[in-house]
Amino acid sequence: MAFSSFGLHADILRGIKDLAFTHPTPIQTQAIPPAMEGKDVLACAATGSGKTAAFMLPTIHHLMNRQPQQPRRTARALVLTPTRELATQILENLNTLAVHTPISGAVIIGGMSMGPQAHAFRTGTEILIATPGRLLDHLRQSYAKFDGLEILILDEADRMLDMGFLPDIRRILKMLPTKRQTLFFSATMPPEIRQLTREMLTDPTTIQIDRQTTPPAAITQAIYPVAQHLKSALLIKLLENQGLESVICFTRTKHRANRLAATLEKSHISCAPIHGNRSMAQRTSALAGFKAGRFRVLVATDIAARGIDIADVSHVINFDCPHIPEDYVHRIGRTGRASATGDAFTFVAPDEESNVRYIEKAIGKRLPRVTLPDFDYAQKSVEALEVPIAQRIAAIRQRKADERARREKNSAGRPDAPRPFGRTAHPDAAPQGQHHSRPNQFQHRGGADRSQPRQHADAPRTFHPKSPGQGNRAGAGESGRRFGGKPNHPRSGPARSGGVPFWQQRGDGGQGGRGKPGRRGPR
Repeated sequence: MAFSSFGLHADILRGIKDLAFTHPTPIQTQAIPPAMEGKDVLACAATGSGKTAAFMLPTIHHLMNRQPQQPRRTARALVLTPTRELATQILENLNTLAVHTPISGAVIIGGMSMGPQAHAFRTGTEILIATPGRLLDHLRQSYAKFDGLEILILDEADRMLDMGFLPDIRRILKMLPTKRQTLFFSATMPPEIRQLTREMLTDPTTIQIDRQTTPPAAITQAIYPVAQHLKSALLIKLLENQGLESVICFTRTKHRANRLAATLEKSHISCAPIHGNRSMAQRTSALAGFKAGRFRVLVATDIAARGIDIADVSHVINFDCPHIPEDYVHRIGRTGRASATGDAFTFVAPDEESNVRYIEKAIGKRLPRVTLPDFDYAQKSVEALEVPIAQRIAAIRQRKADERARREKNSAGRPDAPRPFGRTAHPDAAPQGQHHSRPNQFQHRGGADRSQPRQHADAPRTFHPKSPGQGNRAGAGESGRRFGGKPNHPRSGPARSGGVPFWQQRGDGGQGGRGKPGRRGPR
């Protein structure tokens, strides 16, 4: 079967020809015809099976052959994805497939400015590709409307469930038109996802491709038993083999990914980490460098295990054995894509043997164990990748204690420093009610000596009026400058004779106050 047999628009076929696609994959063969007919689709297929083209080709065809029912300035198709990288990848695929068409797209993702994304809403970009969290940020604004939405697509729906996006998806669905076509794609079908499909889909066409937990047959798998503290040394030893050209190495945590990348860099192995704590620019740079060959190793958490299509990945190494068999399948699915071959190695410490048994039970076979003949498995511990939690807590407490001691030491040398609440006063501090006689080095600029105690507020003051040529605020001294230069103002010099504080004085009958007796002057 060829793509021309689907009846796609001629401009779409031109884009497919430019990409040198000859025959559709099984998921594309089964999903494109019902999607082009306007039916809801529920598709479950293994990762790397070509799901992106399976929903994007009929969407582009639909938008080109049907006039919008709503005004132009509204999105007509929405794609929801779990990660920023997958959203960016889908946009790239859209741009290549629709290169000869007028259809445009934009990403709505975190880590980027909301200004250009808001512009995409206002100008009516046909296809929006969004992550749930950032889309909800825009939906709180008046410009984000989906009145003209015709197609809703959920890609990697089970991964969105794992990442906790299910409540966000339900909130988004309440803001979308109920009359629409929905295309639902997932690699697995847990019970929560099945319940969501019953709420979203109407009489869907169900497509099941391959077993849900079976890795591609073209991937060679192996288990490397090794102590936890020797994993990094074993990885460096494996990377001495130049046959490992393009490697994705998966770790359990973000902290371990950073430490492992630093260890590889010390061994002069080009690598880059990618995980949720990295900025969007850092993640984009890491992926681009890995695809271009600038980085030999991409150290990643499970953020890169779903949907990211990187061509020619020679090896996937599970530095940490995953707890869930489905995660194992998705990780090693980064290699052996599009019927290519690949290798997947998993480092297994003694405390991870139970995870391996679950994986072998799920895939239905026992994986071979491999040991390197020239690797010293009895060597002493090298640099640890992860500091134990008790040691990290002790280090934090010690750092805080050192900071407190340093502050107390610094305050002990400054008698005028403010004392913490509830602590004993410094022994050199002056008795209450008296002032320190500060040395002349505290003298301020302009020659004013501040070493003497400040004059009491009710004591008589000497005012120095400005000359008449110094502006419209010339008047009786300091108070004159503040209150328009009125010499008889309640806060000016003459009104303070008698020792009555100015806040107890009444208005002056209109000379300095608001013109009404019995009221205070302006503040």
